Amino acid sequence: MARYTDSVCKLCRNEGVKLFLKGSRCYTTKCAIERRRYGPGQHGQDRKKQSEYALQLREKQKVRRFYGVLERQFSAYFVQATKQKKVPTGLRLLQLLESRLDNILYRSGMVPSRAQARQLILHGHVTVDGKRVNVSSYELRLGQVVSIADGSKKLVKQLIETFPSPVAPNWMTANLENFTASIINLPAREDLDQTIREALIVEYYSR
Repeated sequence: MARYTDSVCKLCRNEGVKLFLKGSRCYTTKCAIERRRYGPGQHGQDRKKQSEYALQLREKQKVRRFYGVLERQFSAYFVQATKQKKVPTGLRLLQLLESRLDNILYRSGMVPSRAQARQLILHGHVTVDGKRVNVSSYELRLGQVVSIADGSKKLVKQLIETFPSPVAPNWMTANLENFTASIINLPAREDLDQTIREALIVEYYSR
């Protein structure tokens, strides 16, 4: 499967916002965005006003990179979101991304980044309702319980103690002592990142 192998700090600088791709480093003054608030490359400081299409593309790329999703996966999520008529497409897209197993593990505070969450999942350290799951894109349903396998709890405890952890949002529960997490409600729009302009993503795919 294709994967990005260059510096992830370039992605943050390219989008102009923190994507929290390097765990604890993103919370310090060493963060690339804190030191250089302009795009990478020799022309990074000379960017001109962007067209409407460019704004739509950049927003789509920002959100895709924020959640660590490949292009085909992201497009598939958008198609799935359009099939839910009772919820705005943009909100439903974000709900689907937030329901990913790697994101729930990160949101719970058990790991410092989504990349670290994907590594734990891939190596078989995570269970859902007691069954081992090694697919990062696994979509969590309401009430399902994410846990850390017994043999892996020492490793995760070290991560919790070493790195700062985000506070779990109010639409899910997280117990760091028992290494468990669960979705209790799908997030409302006010519960999600307010810097994301999902309307631009909808416009991009509606061209």
